[in-house]
Amino acid sequence: MSRGWVRLQAVAVSGSVAEGLMLAVLPWIAATITSDPRQLSLVNVVGQSPWLLFSLFAGVLIDRVRRSTVLASAYAVQGCAALALAVAGVTDALSLPLLVVVAFVVTSAQVLGDGATGTLVPEVVEPERLSRANTRLIVIDRGVVQFVVPPAAGFLVAYGLGTPAWVACAAAVVAVALVPGLRSAPVTPSVKHPLRDIADGLKFLIATRLLLSITVAVALGSFAASASMSMFVLYVKEVLGLGSVGYGVMLACGAAGWVASSFVVGRIVDRIGYAWSMRLAQVGMVAGQVLIAVLPPWAWSIGVVWFVMSAIVMVWNVCSQSSRQRFTPPALLGRVLTGHRALAWGLTPFGALAGGFVAAGFGLRAVWVMATLIQVGALAVTWRGLSTRAFREAEQTAAAR
Repeated sequence: MSRGWVRLQAVAVSGSVAEGLMLAVLPWIAATITSDPRQLSLVNVVGQSPWLLFSLFAGVLIDRVRRSTVLASAYAVQGCAALALAVAGVTDALSLPLLVVVAFVVTSAQVLGDGATGTLVPEVVEPERLSRANTRLIVIDRGVVQFVVPPAAGFLVAYGLGTPAWVACAAAVVAVALVPGLRSAPVTPSVKHPLRDIADGLKFLIATRLLLSITVAVALGSFAASASMSMFVLYVKEVLGLGSVGYGVMLACGAAGWVASSFVVGRIVDRIGYAWSMRLAQVGMVAGQVLIAVLPPWAWSIGVVWFVMSAIVMVWNVCSQSSRQRFTPPALLGRVLTGHRALAWGLTPFGALAGGFVAAGFGLRAVWVMATLIQVGALAVTWRGLSTRAFREAEQTAAAR
């Protein structure tokens, strides 16, 4: 195990604590200000928009600037956003416009941080260990840390709405302090116009049929997930009848699914391969959306579904990220990773907006019906484009490059 890999994990833990606290507390604070689904969706719409607005340019920056420097800058920005929210909580200055701005800044930092982390993994981990390394980072980002963070955020809110933000600010400072010990390879300066660099990354992503199929499937799934997650806080409050701690526990059920899946995802992928792992994961995601739409409002049953769905999504995400790292030249990796997120996660603001209007017009359960129909589209793309043959051809092309 290299020192670089150990250091990268330490940075990820600190950064994910900061990010997890902010993402957990923002919807809850917004729900204390308004119960209008459309206004709540606005926080999610603006908060998710950097994936569409900045991802492509973030990729150029990641491929032109030393990646550890980009990572430190991202956590510094995140810390400033947390500090602003913390001060507002102490001074009773919390408002919906402020939450919208903070959500935008936090996600902008996440765009840079996630992209830089994804490009650093192949620098510190051998190619044959990529799937396990990505599993570990996903567990850190969405599992172990968020298993602790959402319930903790619920308890911290009891001491003041801005309290979680103070803790998030401290965690971001720790992450920034750890990054200088993470050595990353120097990048080759580019003399091309940034738009030409962006075009090169998108051209490779679109021309590589397997990666394009993954991106289309993720785009549909992200739209569906954003629509449902934007309304999840209201679903927990109004349908399940839970408070802030209960909301945190429900989020933790999802995080626990990530943790549980991490112990077996490597063996699943090794046993049945990338193609069938991703196909079956999509089947599970469709089934999960259906269950949330039709099950009675029993918190324990929804928690179980959330747990299983998260475990399934873990399998998909590990295969998805590892595929881009395996089949993309290092010089293009930053642009391909962020290009994928721009095209795939760029739909999340529209998903959040759709979730708010569907909930306002047809009720909260209708959001999960809509999400199910869209997820079926993602399943169709996956079944057609991610065959065993498609992965074999991608491996042959990468080996010949």
